[in-house]
Amino acid sequence: MSSTSTTDLDDRTVVLTGGTSGIGRRAALDLADRGAMVAAVGRDEERGREVETAAADAAGDVAFHRADLAEQAAVRELAEELFASYEEIHALANNAGLARGDRIESPDGVELTFAVNHLAPYLLTHELLPRLRESAQSIDGPARVVTTSSGLQYRGELDFDDLQFESGYDGLDAYSRSKLANAVFTVELAERLDAAGMGPDDGGAGSAADGVVANCFSPGFIRGTRIWLGSAWRSRLLTWLVAWVPGVGTDLQTGADRMVDLLAAPEYGERNGVYVDQGEEQSPDYDAQDPAVREQLWDVSADLVGVDPDWPSA
Repeated sequence: MSSTSTTDLDDRTVVLTGGTSGIGRRAALDLADRGAMVAAVGRDEERGREVETAAADAAGDVAFHRADLAEQAAVRELAEELFASYEEIHALANNAGLARGDRIESPDGVELTFAVNHLAPYLLTHELLPRLRESAQSIDGPARVVTTSSGLQYRGELDFDDLQFESGYDGLDAYSRSKLANAVFTVELAERLDAAGMGPDDGGAGSAADGVVANCFSPGFIRGTRIWLGSAWRSRLLTWLVAWVPGVGTDLQTGADRMVDLLAAPEYGERNGVYVDQGEEQSPDYDAQDPAVREQLWDVSADLVGVDPDWPSA
């Protein structure tokens, strides 16, 4: 049973990207059942309206916001729309993701998997952080940033000389790199939140009475997920096989429960900069534990999305 099963969320507004399919859709409906106002972000209008309808009898609500997170201008427009729609935002779930078998670029000229899976969360968190920080004052506990990573982070490699696979592209390698980037981003964000006086008092994974905490998790290899539809057949076959390995593969509801736990369970309001897999805190990849690597990825990401790397600040 999810540890959030009895949590009352009627005072919470949650922004959830990738909220119209897969674990994101299940999580959006579960959060609404517990009273939350969920801003479900997705690309498909029909699926978005269907999620709204599915939540009609929930204690809370789901509102669909259409955005293609591959384009940085769309991420900024989404943030403006969310600011206008919600006076308070208490949690951001960076869950949207994709996998590609071929190398294509985003409208901003960035390799698409890296753009959607890493740069979009980086930029959206940057844009929403002031509202998250303000909103934390109205609830019992901190605001939360939760990013969907993967156990494939351990397979990934951050090659800063060819971060966007301009040579030797492989879809599974690109996806693994993006999931590693999620973990690296999370740990660095947590460290910076603490340094800015916005995170835990002890400067590490500890208690936080208010402010903002940042954590990431692996939902497991979800059986039947659509994320691999655009990937090469070898990657689809490999992930399908892994999804049926006991203890590794999981179903949609279990994956959604893992997300909801980090967004709502009291214990994860007292943690910062942790990676959770199968309900247990795990050590992330070595790159996420290396301050120099974290800072380099942070600065490169800031340059790619056109923001000052010196964030967050007090």
